[in-house]
Amino acid sequence: MFFNYKLLWKLWSMGMIAAFLFFGMTGCGIFGDLPDIRELENPKSNLASEIYSADGVMIGKYFLDNRTNVLFDELAPSTVDALVSTEDQRFYEHSGIDIKGTLRAIILLGKEGGGSTITQQLAKNMFNDTRRKNVIKRIIEKAQEYIIAIRLEKRYTKNEIIAMYLNTVDFVNNAVGIHSAAHVYFNKLPKDLTVEESAVLIGMLKAPSYYNPVRNPQISKGRRNVVLNQMVKNKKLTGLQYNELKDEDIQVHFNPISHVDGLAPYFREILALELKTWLRENPRQDGTTYNLYKDGLKIYTTIDSRMQKYAESAVREHLSKYQTLFSNQYKGSNVFDVGLGKERLALAIKNSDRYRKLKVAGMSDKEIENNFNKAVPMKVFSWQGEKDTTMTPKDSIKYHMMFLQTGFMAMDAETGYIKAWVGGIDFKYFKYDHVNVNTKRQVGSTYKPVLYTLAIDNGWSPCISVPAGTISIKLPAGNVWTVKGAGGEKTIKRCLATSDNACAAYLVKQLGADAMVQMGERMGITTKLPAYPAMALGAGDISLYEMVTVYSCFPSGGLRTKPLMVTRVEDKNGNLIKAFSTEQVEAFSKNTAYKMVDVMKGVVETGGTGNRLKRNYNLGNLKFAGKTGTTNKNVDAWFMGYSPNLVAGVWVGNDEQFLRFKTTYLGQGAAAALPIWGKFFEKVVKDSHFKDIVDADFFTPDDTTLIRNVCQQDLEDFEGFAPLDDRSIESQF
Repeated sequence: MFFNYKLLWKLWSMGMIAAFLFFGMTGCGIFGDLPDIRELENPKSNLASEIYSADGVMIGKYFLDNRTNVLFDELAPSTVDALVSTEDQRFYEHSGIDIKGTLRAIILLGKEGGGSTITQQLAKNMFNDTRRKNVIKRIIEKAQEYIIAIRLEKRYTKNEIIAMYLNTVDFVNNAVGIHSAAHVYFNKLPKDLTVEESAVLIGMLKAPSYYNPVRNPQISKGRRNVVLNQMVKNKKLTGLQYNELKDEDIQVHFNPISHVDGLAPYFREILALELKTWLRENPRQDGTTYNLYKDGLKIYTTIDSRMQKYAESAVREHLSKYQTLFSNQYKGSNVFDVGLGKERLALAIKNSDRYRKLKVAGMSDKEIENNFNKAVPMKVFSWQGEKDTTMTPKDSIKYHMMFLQTGFMAMDAETGYIKAWVGGIDFKYFKYDHVNVNTKRQVGSTYKPVLYTLAIDNGWSPCISVPAGTISIKLPAGNVWTVKGAGGEKTIKRCLATSDNACAAYLVKQLGADAMVQMGERMGITTKLPAYPAMALGAGDISLYEMVTVYSCFPSGGLRTKPLMVTRVEDKNGNLIKAFSTEQVEAFSKNTAYKMVDVMKGVVETGGTGNRLKRNYNLGNLKFAGKTGTTNKNVDAWFMGYSPNLVAGVWVGNDEQFLRFKTTYLGQGAAAALPIWGKFFEKVVKDSHFKDIVDADFFTPDDTTLIRNVCQQDLEDFEGFAPLDDRSIESQF
């Protein structure tokens, strides 16, 4: 039989010419744009911005893709060996395209792999990850991958390509790239991965969800052993080592990263809002703005991870027990069936995601009501951990509305560095933050030190006795504001220690509400408060953030220190974008601060409203002072306190103000809020890292004679109870 070699030669030549033209046209972008040289040298990818504590711990990330790039030198050798042995055995021999692997894939119809090299997979992950089903388009995309792979090989070393590839792989569970995968599955850095851990992660590349060691540990183990066996075949592992490892179970240390998990989630959420505003107002030199979720920024915060843990632990220890006392008050109660409770429940239902979805689905009000009254399986918050249960959606809303909430903030009084921030009891279930400047609650007697500071800053002695009887002040509308007192007299120091309302009313009558509010502004209150006499008793709503600022004035010697969340922000390459520094302004004199510290020590000493701090908590030699606060009907409980260099504040209450403690015995600040402060400082005192806090003493005044005898010096200089000006007090309201 005659064989036409000339025809075969022509067909082969035409095929080669067609292939040459096809690849040439593909390379020129006829079938779609390819990345240019600049893009190849600076590939775009979404990089997570990392948040670091002051003590060097990564406490979270902001991301679309939880990706952090690593260099080749930051990889464990076993990871590289496992990757090459399993995915591309001739990686160090080819130039981006493995002809043998491609032909094998064609002959075997892809049954033993697709023939793609690591470089091709990188090209697909970075520039062409569309995976179209159309055959013609898929052929074009494959050609594009070949071309990109060859270009990548020309511009990068083999080691750089391996690192780039491992940085682009999605390992599921919000773990994009080997850095995130090592952290999420084994809580390690990539360089610290063991041989078997490397094999687990490389094994996941074939099908990340299916070979997920958390979801399918046995299937993942089998795949891991396949990888280990490939390493043996490629002489990267001995048979003896394989036999020692193949039967071992996978030891996962699952550490998922999400926006609701990890340390300080409330702080991170508020910080994100602040950073997005700052980045928008401070663009790059070329006019473009940084993207918090894509640009891989490094954010160095003032939070101390140890103090943050202590704060979260203190909240959990106290409220997990105290919640029982609170809930027991309402057992068998119809609080949600009548009056304000019924109104608030109806509003909570309408504000729920379930209600909105049912409305969008076109359900009638009656159908929605029936839906909310039908029991279904669900997860709910509990202090023992997330709980699986069955209840109606309506009952679940009641259940979650009943929980006590809290805000806790600790700050270095000298630097303004925020050391701990707990905005609520569980960020997943309760997103509302109770620390930030926009969350305001009635502050009660924690405001009184502002008034006492005004008095002392204007020459009043802490040891002068003032009337503690009934005080009446005529208001502009003609009515009279009256505070009943027990009678007699008390020293100013004793008035504050016992939180005597009549004393405070007397002081505001003498000094004026306007002057009192202005002093609050000097000390850091940005909320616009009415200049009413009742503010002397803390009738205004102020944020915990502001109150911590106010109390920082005392241990800092009269300096108002602005709270600071971040010390610096860097770009993905470590270049400084912005460094932030302490901001301080003098609020009042150092002598006034010294006297106020002495006055406020009385609150926590025998007979003071906060004396249980010394009785119930092992605070060692820690020097401290503070003030309790309890509002009308026991709705809000506060404790604000400070040591010589650390100020902290606590608020406890319910988001729904009709849900409150029914007795002052349980609802007072000393019982509901103070224990969190005490437990936090008890843990700080035990930690040797914070010896400087424990050993510190309060500052000395400018007038050193005050150290000897504050009261005697003041008594000699005091000239009486004259108002600040000659106008009648009533005319100032």
